[in-house]
Amino acid sequence: MGADAPVRVAIAGSTGSIGTQTIDVVLAERDRYEVVALGVGSSVDAVIEQAKQLRPKLVAVADSSRRREVVDALPFCEVTDRLTDLVDVADVVVNGVVGFAGLGITVGTLRAGRRLALANKESLIAGGPVVQPLRSIPGAELVPVDSEHCAVHQCLRSSVDAGREVSRIVLTASGGPFRGRTLDDLRSITVEQALAHPTWKMGPKITVDSSTLMNKGLEVIEAHELFGVGYDQIEVVVHPQSVVHSMAEFTDGSTIAQLSMPDMRLPIGYALAYPNRIGTAFGRIDWASLRRLDFEQPDTETFRCLNLAYAAGRAGGSAPAWLNAANEVVVEAFLAGRIGWIDIAALLATSLDLHEPRSLATVDDVIAVDARARDVARSLLK
Repeated sequence: MGADAPVRVAIAGSTGSIGTQTIDVVLAERDRYEVVALGVGSSVDAVIEQAKQLRPKLVAVADSSRRREVVDALPFCEVTDRLTDLVDVADVVVNGVVGFAGLGITVGTLRAGRRLALANKESLIAGGPVVQPLRSIPGAELVPVDSEHCAVHQCLRSSVDAGREVSRIVLTASGGPFRGRTLDDLRSITVEQALAHPTWKMGPKITVDSSTLMNKGLEVIEAHELFGVGYDQIEVVVHPQSVVHSMAEFTDGSTIAQLSMPDMRLPIGYALAYPNRIGTAFGRIDWASLRRLDFEQPDTETFRCLNLAYAAGRAGGSAPAWLNAANEVVVEAFLAGRIGWIDIAALLATSLDLHEPRSLATVDDVIAVDARARDVARSLLK
């Protein structure tokens, strides 16, 4: 890549929320970035339309049964059914794949010594023991895209020795659509109500996780993996305006926070440009109209999933992978109308009690734990 050539961007999960917003950022910064690869699971029609607009070199569709359809529609680019092929043609890979399926992209990108813009928290949570050693590969770089971890990443830049000077990381949570509700209020919650997030536009799985606070619990585990801080140094505070995206407190009592209006294009742009910044202002605050910033403690009796995630994180080993897999199964059952909203935490608590510890040395180990946890969770659903 020449000094003035655009940065080559590959987007895994290009038709999802993160993927489409990454395209927004690239189109706003055309001189700096070029989309060279798009990858999806089975959203063939949508990725064909994206490819016709962006003219990438490569399109990957995991659903091999529809490969011929994509080949016929896109004669100007290479088509593959391996999402990991995206890594070969890019400088930066945005991992916007939903759920555990994103692990291969995370591992492949770091192993190839590329920058990973990580929006797929599950792959780091489940595969932390496998992913961590790959971060030391020359050229490998992990920049978080989740708004909270991107905020912490920015806050830590204020310290020349964050490992020694950070005393606490504070992750903010919107509280989701059910903040302030009691368990009795939540017994008849519908899928539509759980998907009505008050501040963020996200996919269905992560939106349900936000409503149970499991999303924040997984982010606690991710913060531990990303920044190397202990669980006793990671706190969660509910902040319904979603303007303060997270904070870092230092040993001298100073707290640094990152603020912006809710707009995922800001952390995406940050991950693409790091250590620089893009020139398009996403999420700029109008201070004349911003009236208040509220903070409160999370209700962990009603929203039990947060403490379940802390428990899995503290247990370590394969426990986070187990909880993550069980959560994907249970949330899928809720979205299908098979269980109620309050059943999610109860089923996950039982699943975690049934955790079968296993050493995670390879990707195959992680896959095996994931599969076993899913089997156990499915048996509980019956």
